[in-house]
Amino acid sequence: MRSESDFIGQREIPKDALWGIHSLRAKENFPDQTAFHKEWFMAIGIVKQACYQTYLSFLKAIEDKFPQEEFPFQLIDSKLIDELEKASIEINDGKHFEHFICPAIQGGAGTSINMNLNEIIANLALQNTGKDCGSYQEIDPFEHANVFQSTNDVIPTALKVAAIRLLQDLEDSINSLRTQVEKTESKHRNVLRQGYTQMQAAVPSSYDKLFSTYNNALSRDWWRVSKCFERIKEVNLGGGAIGTGLSIPRFFIVEVVPKLQKLTGLPITRSENLSDTTANLDSFVEVHATLKAHAVNLEKMAADLRLLGSDLFQNREVHLPQKQVGSSIMPGKINPVIPEFVISAAHKIYANDLMISNLSGQGCLELNAYLPSIGHALLDSIKLLIAANNSLADNLFKDLVIKINPIEETILKNPSVATALSPYIGYHQAAKLAKEMKTKEISILQANDNLQLIEIDTLKKLIQPEELLKLGFRIGETLQ
Repeated sequence: MRSESDFIGQREIPKDALWGIHSLRAKENFPDQTAFHKEWFMAIGIVKQACYQTYLSFLKAIEDKFPQEEFPFQLIDSKLIDELEKASIEINDGKHFEHFICPAIQGGAGTSINMNLNEIIANLALQNTGKDCGSYQEIDPFEHANVFQSTNDVIPTALKVAAIRLLQDLEDSINSLRTQVEKTESKHRNVLRQGYTQMQAAVPSSYDKLFSTYNNALSRDWWRVSKCFERIKEVNLGGGAIGTGLSIPRFFIVEVVPKLQKLTGLPITRSENLSDTTANLDSFVEVHATLKAHAVNLEKMAADLRLLGSDLFQNREVHLPQKQVGSSIMPGKINPVIPEFVISAAHKIYANDLMISNLSGQGCLELNAYLPSIGHALLDSIKLLIAANNSLADNLFKDLVIKINPIEETILKNPSVATALSPYIGYHQAAKLAKEMKTKEISILQANDNLQLIEIDTLKKLIQPEELLKLGFRIGETLQ
């Protein structure tokens, strides 16, 4: 064990632990089991790397411009900064995550997150230079690992880096799902199906029209997600505690964001008003609204397919892939687990949206103390949407089967098909025909034989698939 202290007291820490007393206090004070997102952890690594590289540039600028000057503050040796940068690169690579012991739900506006990372980076640098963990007189989590940084600019900046990286993956997952939906749409071009409104039979439609509604919704989702980058590209890195840059060199403030942009390859820019970006989190509310809209479309799609593939349809045509055994007591039962997963994910995202909105409104004066929970919910929603898209594409649409029943047994026996005759025989006569069909459970052809409401040749023409599916009719149009 090793002993570490802060101004509150002293604690014993495992000898080789990369975390220290500040991480331990967070773990004890916030006994939550919700794991912190690794993507955020990794993003903090690259943000700190940008800070260390900027510090090295700052040292060089000082040496070039003031080679003989004495400075009122102590500069950190470039070799030590090099070691800190090496450690931050390992963090960005996802290493040492097991030493991040701070839970996702916490108090403190993210200070515990930042200090856990500072301790990991400082102790890694110590190990890599042959020194014992906790030898902070050599490399200190505050003085060195956190140089010219604040929790309040590093942690939200890293959140935006993590979110943008995941949003790129979300775009890819939407397009993968769109590809599968388009294949299903093309495969069933002009294949008739019974349309429904309010769970009651409506006019005839087709499977390609149904799947085109999903495809178009996904196209809108992709477009909206592509615009999210613009909403969160502005960061407050360099702004320090409240965006004023107090105790931070102007050189660092100007140079650190371009350095981060180069390292990440992301369209990140420095906010024109660092105080605004530090105090207000409405950009996260706006981005999550887009995520919620996508979740709504996925839920609608999944719920439709769950219903169409259910045993409630006596002569169902949609057959969902059989993915796993559905019951521990009923042999042979298969449940629609993929739609259920997507619907569950969607409702978790709705809950996240409410929390993000409410907590963003809880920002107080210069800072929002609830950034950790807001960030966790945001990343949680993006990852859930990626998972939902991928599962729908790979586990549902790829092996979706549609077995078409004879038109005579479905469309032509459904009273709603009489709607096609309304322009020719009027609403009331069409209603008589529909009633005849429903009462006697016969087709429209048989009902018309009984009632003689329209010429048989005209009727046969009107109930052809191409006539039932075409977009309206033209005034003066004659039927051959």
